[in-house]
Amino acid sequence: MLKRPAPAQTALEMVTLDQLVPKDHLLRKIDGAIDFSFIHDLTAPLYCADNGRPPLDPTLMFKALFIGYLFGVRSERQLVREIEVNVAYRWFLRLKLTDKIFDASTLSQNRRRRYQDETIAQGIFDRIVEQAIRAGLVDGTVLYTDSTHLKANANKAKFDLAVVAKSRADYWDDLDAAIEEDRAAHGKKPLKTKERQPVEKETKVSRTDPDSGYMVRDGKPKGFFYLDHRTVDGRHAIITDSFTTPANVHDSIVYLGRLDRQVERFGFQVGAVGLDAGYATPGIARGLEQREVRGVTGYRNPTPPKPGMMRKSAFVFEPDADGYRCPQGQLLAYATTDRTGYRHYRSDPTICRDCPLLASCTTSANASRLITRHVWQDARERNDANRKTPWGKAIYRRRKETVERSFADAKQLHGHRYARFRSLTRVRVQCLLAAAAQNIKKIALCLSPKPKPALA
Repeated sequence: MLKRPAPAQTALEMVTLDQLVPKDHLLRKIDGAIDFSFIHDLTAPLYCADNGRPPLDPTLMFKALFIGYLFGVRSERQLVREIEVNVAYRWFLRLKLTDKIFDASTLSQNRRRRYQDETIAQGIFDRIVEQAIRAGLVDGTVLYTDSTHLKANANKAKFDLAVVAKSRADYWDDLDAAIEEDRAAHGKKPLKTKERQPVEKETKVSRTDPDSGYMVRDGKPKGFFYLDHRTVDGRHAIITDSFTTPANVHDSIVYLGRLDRQVERFGFQVGAVGLDAGYATPGIARGLEQREVRGVTGYRNPTPPKPGMMRKSAFVFEPDADGYRCPQGQLLAYATTDRTGYRHYRSDPTICRDCPLLASCTTSANASRLITRHVWQDARERNDANRKTPWGKAIYRRRKETVERSFADAKQLHGHRYARFRSLTRVRVQCLLAAAAQNIKKIALCLSPKPKPALA
């Protein structure tokens, strides 16, 4: 029998906030697994101890921000509205049903006036990683690194053209020493002293967010983006490092420095690393060997020659003769080593002019073929060989289950497709807090009791 709805209920009910939160709620698991008390001590130097108005408790503030990252709430205003009506959020923040919620401007003003750089965000991220280490979820023996792009909060149609220097590689000093050593071994004079300068290139600079970088990559969207360079541990895919750069900074530029940072900060004894093809460079291969770390790097397709021209792979390097043997048997002898770290091996034009393969070998006016080889190419080849071993294949196979899965979850569940703020510093804070939130969730799920299977 159809009845009319009863009047609105006005009876008082005696309940506790704890009763209203489901026992298996994610925030209950996080509350039982993560100790947030360190945030107060970490942020205390930024506050006056005996003067001024009482501030919003920093622990409460960062826990509120974590709620936003955990549940994909991108807007701080929307986050405040969600906290007002969600009893689980209030319970997690230790707020009563009758407590007034802070204003969204409190979050933005703290970010602008007090937390002006990524120091605190980095400290919070590091402390969360340390909790994962103490819980036995991270061992640091196998690390996986990759980068993903975040669309900058900028209109790609509003830009100026400017000449910008590319980023400085962190192994330049070692490369300069290797070049001089190689030239001396070949009896060449030292190069004239000249400070190495980054290559300058005309590029688009956003008027809205000048810190972002204009990205042009195969298979990627064009526009202004940031890159989140992320490293995860091989055991449970806990994120151990997050570092943000403009999107026009190559993955390999910052890699070795960030690897060293993790070793120094957490005391990792790294045995192997899994990397995609973007990290397949002689500089990284040499750096890994110096650190006694075995690298497993994806295959990188060489730059194809012009149609109808012979590939470099047709020439065989002979270490004993220090030269390349061409398909017709001529040895291309060493000529010099340039400032970029490449040895030049050049053919004899008097022999090449009568060669039947000349038309498909070179278009040089003097009928000479030039082959270059990096001074650290031997390290690169040893590094590439790791990928073909059984253990190397097993490590590389885990990339999609670790760092690639970490990025997929970040984009799908935690709002990591877009930069929420403008400027490199603020986007770095966003990436660090998003990574910390993912770690918090992963730690809680790993440490929470598993449900018992139902009896048949």
